[in-house]
Amino acid sequence: MTHHPTTPSSLMIASVLVTLTTLSGPAAAQSTAPTQGVSKTEILIATIQDLSGPVAAYGKAARNGLQLRVDEINEQGGIHGRKIRLLVEDNGYDPKKAVLAAQKLVSQDKVFLIASHIGTPMNNAAMPVMFEKNVINFLPLSAGREMFDPPHKLKFASVASYYETMRMNVPKLFKEKGAKQACALYQDDDYGLEVVRGGEAGLKEIGVTLGEKTTYKRGATDFSSQVAKLKASGCDFLVMGTIVRETIGTIAEARKTGWNPTFVGSQASYTELIHKLGGKGMDGYYAVSTNFFPYLDLDNQPLRFWANKYKTKFGDDPSTYSTGGYATIDLFIKAALKAGPNLTTDSFIKAMETMGEVPADMFGTPPLSFSATKRLGSSLSRLSQIQDGRWKVVSDLR
Repeated sequence: MTHHPTTPSSLMIASVLVTLTTLSGPAAAQSTAPTQGVSKTEILIATIQDLSGPVAAYGKAARNGLQLRVDEINEQGGIHGRKIRLLVEDNGYDPKKAVLAAQKLVSQDKVFLIASHIGTPMNNAAMPVMFEKNVINFLPLSAGREMFDPPHKLKFASVASYYETMRMNVPKLFKEKGAKQACALYQDDDYGLEVVRGGEAGLKEIGVTLGEKTTYKRGATDFSSQVAKLKASGCDFLVMGTIVRETIGTIAEARKTGWNPTFVGSQASYTELIHKLGGKGMDGYYAVSTNFFPYLDLDNQPLRFWANKYKTKFGDDPSTYSTGGYATIDLFIKAALKAGPNLTTDSFIKAMETMGEVPADMFGTPPLSFSATKRLGSSLSRLSQIQDGRWKVVSDLR
C-alpha cells in the first residue's frame, strides 16, 4: 500500500487563512496608517514661541527665522514633493499656556513635530503632552539639561546646557584674567542655579572656591544691595546668572560704585539688547555663545548676505534667535530628505540618528551629531565679549 502525504482539507486551509488574516490584519493596517502631520502634499510642523510675554523679542525673531527657511525650501519644491506648513502658537512664557498650546497642536492640529519651542519650564511642561502623542520635541530654544537628558527617542537638542557651557568657559577665563577671587549673582530660580552650579563646578576643577553668592527675585530692578555685598567681599570675577535687564542693571550699578570685576554670563544674555539698552558701560562684558552674532555689516560674506535678506523680508535686524530658528528648519530638511519619500516619525528618528556629523554652518554653530543614546548635537561653546558696542568672538569652541 502506497502512503501519500496527508492532504489538508479545504476547510482547514480556510481556517488557517482566516487565522493569518486576523493576526496580520491590525499589524498590516498599522504599518500603512498615515503618519500624523504628513500628507501626500504637505508636512505640518509647529513652533511654540513667546509672542506676548517677557521674551517676546526672542520669540518673534525665532518665528521669523523658522519661516524664512520654510519659505526657501517651499520655493524649491519642498521635500520629496511635500511643502512644509508652519503653525505658530504663543506660550506667553508661561508653562500653563505652553501645555495648552501643545495639546492643541498635537491633538487638534495633529502636527508631525514641534520645533524650537522657547523656554525651559515651558518645554518641561509640554513634553509629556507631546510624547503621549508620539510627537518629537525638535531642537528647543532652551539650554536646560532636560532637553536631552535623560535621552528619549522623541528628544533632539542643539543648545548646549547652561551648566556645561559655564563649567567649560568660566575657569579658563578666570585663569586668563589672573583673577584672585570669584563670586556670583544669580536669579533665584532653576535658570540662575544652573548657571552658577556650572561656573562653580568649573572653578572647583582648577582648585578655586566660589566665594560670596547672592540672588535676586525675577523681575527685580534694583541691584544696589547685591553689588555692595559682592564688592565688599573683595571679589574681582563675577559669575552672572542674569538675563537682559538684570545684566545691564548690575553692571551699571557696579560701574557707578567704581567696582570693575570681570563680568561673565550665560548664553541667555548673549543678545544685542545688552549693548543697545545698556550703552557704553556694557563694554567688557563676556557671555557664553554657540554662534556668531548676525550683524548686517559683518566681514563674513555669507552671513552678511543672509542677515540682509532677513532684514529685507521682516524689516527687523536678525538676532541669534533668528539664526537658531533658521538652522533648526535647515536640519529638519536634511533629516526629512534622508528619511525618504515614506516620512514617518520612526524614519525621521532613524535619519537623525544615522546622519553622521552635520558640519558647522555659516552661523558658527558647532558640528552636530546624534545617536540612539546621544540627544544633544554638541556641547561645545565659545566666549564672546562686548567691545565697542558689539559682540566679538574671543575664544575658540571648547
